[in-house]
Amino acid sequence: MPPAPDPDTVRWASAAVRRFAGATNLLVAARRFRILGGDVRDAAALHALLTGLGARRAAPHEPVDQLWCLGTPEESTVVIEREADRPAGATLIVIDAGRHLPAVDEDAFGPVAPVRPGVLGVPMLSEDVFLVSTGRDPEDDPAADARLRWARRSMPVSRAVAAELRDGGLLRGTRIGVSMVLEPKTAVLSLLLRDAGAEVAVYAHADETDDAVADALRRAGLPVHASSTATTAEQKTLALAMLDTRPHILLDDGSHLIRLAHQERPDLLPTMLGAAEETTSGLRPLRVLASHGELGIPVIAVNDARTKTFFDNRYGTGQSTVFATLDLLDGLPSDAHRARAGGAAVVAGFGHVGEGVALVLRALGFRVVVAETDPVRALQALFAGHAVAPLDDAVRDADLVVSATGVTDTISLAVLRSCAPGAVIAVAGGVDQEVALDAAAGSGAVSSPIGPKADRLAWDDGHHVVVLDRGGCINITAAEGNPVEIMDLSFAVQLGAVRMLLEHGDELARDVVPIDPAVDEATARTALAAFGNRVAPPGSGTAGGVVPSSDGPTGRDPDVRTHRFGAPA
Repeated sequence: MPPAPDPDTVRWASAAVRRFAGATNLLVAARRFRILGGDVRDAAALHALLTGLGARRAAPHEPVDQLWCLGTPEESTVVIEREADRPAGATLIVIDAGRHLPAVDEDAFGPVAPVRPGVLGVPMLSEDVFLVSTGRDPEDDPAADARLRWARRSMPVSRAVAAELRDGGLLRGTRIGVSMVLEPKTAVLSLLLRDAGAEVAVYAHADETDDAVADALRRAGLPVHASSTATTAEQKTLALAMLDTRPHILLDDGSHLIRLAHQERPDLLPTMLGAAEETTSGLRPLRVLASHGELGIPVIAVNDARTKTFFDNRYGTGQSTVFATLDLLDGLPSDAHRARAGGAAVVAGFGHVGEGVALVLRALGFRVVVAETDPVRALQALFAGHAVAPLDDAVRDADLVVSATGVTDTISLAVLRSCAPGAVIAVAGGVDQEVALDAAAGSGAVSSPIGPKADRLAWDDGHHVVVLDRGGCINITAAEGNPVEIMDLSFAVQLGAVRMLLEHGDELARDVVPIDPAVDEATARTALAAFGNRVAPPGSGTAGGVVPSSDGPTGRDPDVRTHRFGAPA
């Protein structure tokens, strides 16, 4: 067994994986990988990190999704050419992770072509093989059209569901408003809806708008009501302009447009089939409205779909939040904060998002303490191998604090004052004032920038912390959001919600409505196939070695009589 890697090797492995994710916006978990060549300690550190994040080492004769090259270009070339012989559509990402020298000869395969910033295609070798180097930064180029094409090729589940809607003609004449983070994956969803027959209008908040992507959608003919420089008043004007297109269906993130329609355009509600909401924080106020009898349309709880929450919240937000946080810290002076790999991290909240954040932090070498007010979830954290403590106590020795609750004032003034000096505060997901910055300012704290999307919050007595992106949703405002494959699942569920509203909207209660379980099952089956796995057909029993789910339907009612005492009379 190789010796434990030294801290420098751990930092190198962390940086390499984060550079891969930043260049590709792809997922680490669930992917098959192989590490080729290199120093045994480097390979061991990289292997431990990838498996800790949920990736799986490929068996000797199994195709790989990611080939991590650490050795010489000569040995890499032979293996890359062999792995490139694969079925059409089976993507291979070759990562040059050479620690000191390049491990891949990019010129060995003929001319290469930029596919998106940081990713090269090798058309002479295969249309499905791409090269990424962790030794150089991606080009600083918005390249929106290229990023849209890249996202689309990695969204097979959404493409399949949209094709069904198109072929069934369900969307013809339907107006759909999309109010989500405006980046390549959301743009692909909007275009899939358009191509399936819908009339689509798009809105996004200023801090969630990629202007290059907005322009790409405008060039494609979609009305886009968004600008990264819009003031609060201008954002409201843009949002109302989107609502004034009178959408039959709203797809929302945070339920801001759903609530704005209730507040400012109540005459629109009787003409709507309904809406779909994909966040925990967005569903909370809608459930309050429903409990008061004030929700005027059915809202499909996309967030509660198993194929959304179990994957988007846990693996997607976990990876993208922690990676974006550490990427920002890499750009700050080392003496500006105390966060270090191998240090102590606190995760506030242990729902699916907190679970994912804790998993990634631990894989990257942090010692994780979870603060959770729900005793059952706190017990889950304990069983997952994390320490558990009240938040005020946990932050006293923490280097990094990540809020994963989606609840206002989680990182309260008292918590901020209890933090270790120089501790870093970040938010996963999030709502306004999840970090109590207004209360901190009221107590005399002064905020001053120390780097991109990083501020030093200091009090007169010398106590200070570092707040990233003013407590904003760090994986969205400082990075490209969740990995493509993860959003493919969530958007497939959104499309399933659209089908529900088209087929049954008039029958649904004016309430928060659970997603049809059939949407979850269909999404999961399509995703399993896309990940290269064979699955049993629906309704299979135990014949042929197929094992039914332990908690799902088996297709027939069980024999409720006990046989423990012999055959029933």
